[in-house]
Amino acid sequence: MIVCLCLQNQNTVSELAAKIINSQNQSQLAKNYYFSRLEMLGKKSLIQLMFRYLGILLIILLCGNSTFAQQAPIFTHHTYTHTFTNPGFAGLGEGICVNSVVRQQWAGFKDAEGNKVAPETFLITGDMPVKVLRGGVGLAIVQDKLGFEKNVGVQLGYAYHADIGSARLGIGTALNFLNRTVDFSKFKPHQSGDPLLSTAEESDMLFDVNLGVFLEVPDTYYVGFSVTSMLESKGKALTDNSSSSFVGDRTLYLVGGYQFVAPWNSAIEFHPAISVMSNISTAQFNLTGTVVYNNKFWGGVNYRPQESIGLMIGMTVLDLRMGYSYDINTLGLGVPGSHEISLGYCFKINTEKNIKTYRNTRYL
Repeated sequence: MIVCLCLQNQNTVSELAAKIINSQNQSQLAKNYYFSRLEMLGKKSLIQLMFRYLGILLIILLCGNSTFAQQAPIFTHHTYTHTFTNPGFAGLGEGICVNSVVRQQWAGFKDAEGNKVAPETFLITGDMPVKVLRGGVGLAIVQDKLGFEKNVGVQLGYAYHADIGSARLGIGTALNFLNRTVDFSKFKPHQSGDPLLSTAEESDMLFDVNLGVFLEVPDTYYVGFSVTSMLESKGKALTDNSSSSFVGDRTLYLVGGYQFVAPWNSAIEFHPAISVMSNISTAQFNLTGTVVYNNKFWGGVNYRPQESIGLMIGMTVLDLRMGYSYDINTLGLGVPGSHEISLGYCFKINTEKNIKTYRNTRYL
């Protein structure tokens, strides 16, 4: 199928090239027209090929075996974590954007020994467009603690940008560096004698790759698909007498969002959004509805099926976005709720041409 597409585009390109040569005696306007057609065809062919390769990659992932050694971090403010989950999002905004999220899940939850074992996550991301690279770059730093395991990760990404009518497409990749540490001495085995549990701490560095595609139409909608830790890289053996090792956590993300103005009041906007996180064998959903007033104050609800309902509130002061959410646990079992704080700020970049300003989930 890809070969046929390439042959078809090659014939079309040859026809356009011949017309350009034959237009030497024609007006400059005709030459510019053929050149613009040729450039548009090249962009279209590149985008089609990348989407086809992405489809093939998805089939391979669905057919392959996958492990889920440790679930990827979850966020109620997931609409502000795209730089972390999808490298194709990098630089699609109008400036240098910095976002951070701090999450305390099941606040105060401890084990029988009094150890804090509830998940704690800190995330900070930054991205910006780079005109000379025809795209954007992104950086994400995350620390995620779950029980006696701690993960510290750094992601460096690049996204190629292409305009498709009124939409902007970002196709990106990122290098993923992850340091994973587990304190095995604090585990309480049912049977003694396991050499792995006799050690104090074990840590290893994992290197992997993330891939992502992100499409957005300002003031209207966005949709994205990405794969993090695609290679599921495997670390060294934890002990000399064991084959156990740390494994990267391949995770698939599918996100989408839409925004529209209330017909009865132009100062009110609705921003529904969805996020799906999956390791093939299991999936987790975030269904979010946010109401924004006068582009300054906002509140909403996030529903995570069979887990929690989150209440969100926030405001923007001098371009600084601040948000807070509290998740009410729906599992019962006396598990406490979760707190989350998000902050964001964007520095606009001036360019030679006039920039069209718009509002989206980055500039609430």
